[in-house]
Parts: sequence; C-alpha cells; structure tokens
Amino acid sequence: MSHSSVSQLFSRRSVFKDKGEDADLVRACRKGDRQAFDVLLSRYEKTVFNAALRMVADVDDAKDVTQTVFLKAFEHLDRFDTKYRFYSWIYRITLNESVNLLNRRKKLGPLDERCASDWRGPGQTARDNELHQHIQAAMMRIQPDYRSVIVLRHFMDCSYREMSQILDVPEKTIKSRLYSARQQLREILGEQGLL
Repeated sequence: MSHSSVSQLFSRRSVFKDKGEDADLVRACRKGDRQAFDVLLSRYEKTVFNAALRMVADVDDAKDVTQTVFLKAFEHLDRFDTKYRFYSWIYRITLNESVNLLNRRKKLGPLDERCASDWRGPGQTARDNELHQHIQAAMMRIQPDYRSVIVLRHFMDCSYREMSQILDVPEKTIKSRLYSARQQLREILGEQGLL
C-alpha cells in the first residue's frame, strides 16, 4: 500500500463553524429558542457521531454517545463560555462520554463491517476498504488519549491550539501524544506489512 493511499485516509475536513454564529445560537437557546438548538444539533450531529464512532468502534454505542452528548449539552448550555468555540466544548463532551463508555464496557475490539463512515468514498477499491479496516483496528489498539489526538488532528482538522483547548492539556503534551500515537500506529501497521 503506497504512502499516498495511507495519507488519503487521513484527509482533513474542516468542521468548525463561525464562532460568533454558534455563540448567537447558544444565547438564543438560553432564552428558550428550541429551534436554535435544532440548528446546532443538525450542524454537529454527524461530526459528533463520527468522532464517537472512531473512539468506541461500534455504531450503536456511537449513537448512544451522540444522544448523550447532545442531551448533556442542552442541559448544561448555561455552562458554555461563548468566548470559546461551541465545537471544542461539544467535542470535549463527546470525548468524555466515549471514554466513559469504553471504561464501562471495556470494549476495545476492531471496528466491524457494519460501520459506515463518510471517509469511505464510493469509488474506492476493495484494497482501500481493507486498509481502512486495518487502520481503524490499529487505532482501537492504542489507548484513548492517543486515539483522541489522532481523531482530532487527522479526522477533525484541529490545530494544536484547538486540540489543547478541547483536551485541556498544554500544546506540548498534545504534540508529545500525537508523536507517540503516530509511532504506535506506524508500528502496528508495519507489523501487518501495511507501511
């Protein structure tokens, strides 16, 4: 498998919306505008689901995490500081709920083939699909702290600064975790002859 094929799997997508627009929606929600929350839900539901799926590797569990995330977000909108990005706050809730679920169920098996993700294009070959499965399985073998930085950087297109805010750790720690996570993934994929 070529290096470019592996790189394509980690193509970046920007998921961040205008910070001011999200803050306006949160303020409207706080005043009782349920439609404003529906806008936030529709804007971030797919992103939250995909982040949860990459953390927990089970469609049903990812759906449960997504539902819990938005329920908690709605219940605790008064705690959100509008000077920060709504996405950072909701992603942090997603990460926490995913880790909580993993701790409760001790479920670290490989992603099964029922999972559908938006990063699988319809024109990809069977070999690419197999590579996707190997990468997801490799991600499930690394600890959640490392997995979260891979998801944030390579799937959610976060900067080091944004990752630091979401995970509430210094940028230096983010860079260290990302380096270690990449090394572990490289080692796992190398053992399988994929790199």
